[in-house]
Amino acid sequence: QVQLVESGGGLVQAGGSLRLSCAASGLTFITYVMGWFRQAPGKEREFVGAISRSGGDTTYGDSVKGRFTISRVNANNTVYLQMNNLKPEDTAVYYCAADWTGYSTIIRVGRRDYDYWGQGTQVTVSS
Repeated sequence: QVQLVESGGGLVQAGGSLRLSCAASGLTFITYVMGWFRQAPGKEREFVGAISRSGGDTTYGDSVKGRFTISRVNANNTVYLQMNNLKPEDTAVYYCAADWTGYSTIIRVGRRDYDYWGQGTQVTVSS
């Protein structure tokens, strides 16, 4: 049974930082592209960023470029989202997701491409 468990969310003031973690189990972690998405109330789930299987490549949504960084430690089956210079508009539930891309090296950004999802962790940024 595949499980993705996010942690690290909370309340932070604008300009602050948070680091989210996602621990994966029940899958061969290194064979999955790992992504982060977020969903604010009343809005569509939005792509935040993703990291390749090796960790050598990343891609980010325009709204977080230069502020957020994704990393992974394959030995620990964990992916991280470092969020700096947080803004009130970053307030959302953040989800970790896993995408099996076979032998392709592509990093996909569509939520329907991802096979497994975590339960989400709330991030609230106060102004």
